[in-house]
Amino acid sequence: MSQAATLPIAAAPARAGWRRFARRNPTICLGGGIIAVMLLLALFAPLYAGNPYLMTPMHRLEPPSAQAWFGTDNLGRDVFARTMYGAQISLLVGFSVGVSAMLGGLVIGLLAGYYRRFDAIVMRLMDGLMAIPNILLAIALVSLTHGGVGIVILAIVIPEVPRDVRLVRAVVLATREQPYVEAALAGGARAGKLLRRHILPSTIAPLTVQGTYVCASAILVEAGLSFLGAGIPPNIPTWGNMIASSRLYLGIAPWTIFFPGCAIALVVLAVNMLGDGLRDRLDPRLARSL
Repeated sequence: MSQAATLPIAAAPARAGWRRFARRNPTICLGGGIIAVMLLLALFAPLYAGNPYLMTPMHRLEPPSAQAWFGTDNLGRDVFARTMYGAQISLLVGFSVGVSAMLGGLVIGLLAGYYRRFDAIVMRLMDGLMAIPNILLAIALVSLTHGGVGIVILAIVIPEVPRDVRLVRAVVLATREQPYVEAALAGGARAGKLLRRHILPSTIAPLTVQGTYVCASAILVEAGLSFLGAGIPPNIPTWGNMIASSRLYLGIAPWTIFFPGCAIALVVLAVNMLGDGLRDRLDPRLARSL
């Protein structure tokens, strides 16, 4: 049999495997697909969306049409272009906060769960940070500095880290009592090797699921900060800035708020669906039934 004839035969099991995975994990596929589409739209926005900063006052507050798919705002700017460019900021903030909070929570949680003296000090600090609402702490941090994407990411990461720390710490406290960990300790394993080889793998699954929820929360917090004027500078197109600048025109031009609001809801829904699917997939008790 020729090599060309064997390619369809080899590809058939792969296609069947993908179909089986999609049938058993619909929320992962749907949520991940929506996120992938939004990411592609955001990355290639300069190629198709137009100029989000171009002002045409003579065409202000025009409804959706063939020339402006999502209409125009109070300054005549294209709402479609600004929505697509706003996806860049929201996805950047969401993914950056999710990854940063996961890494910070992983390191601090591992140390806090394994070393008792470190735990007593760090967890009181984490409890203090968790006692302050996320949005208030982020506003306070942004107010102390000049606004910018990096400052907003840092301001959202700091309140989110304690939740990841508590999650990782709880997993470490439960894992270190397992017989295989005690056997490794009795065999003379060092702390670094023990954490890396025996305890760290147990934290990956729950931390990954938690990271998706942190990402969704970060997108909402960023939009809230921009809406309140304490986040990204108003001249940068973000979904929160678009809603804030158009709130006075809701009665006569609802499309200026409707489309960025739908974009926020769609992305947050997709991230939460992905997190729910990963939770069901990575839970050993549920994975046996899939």
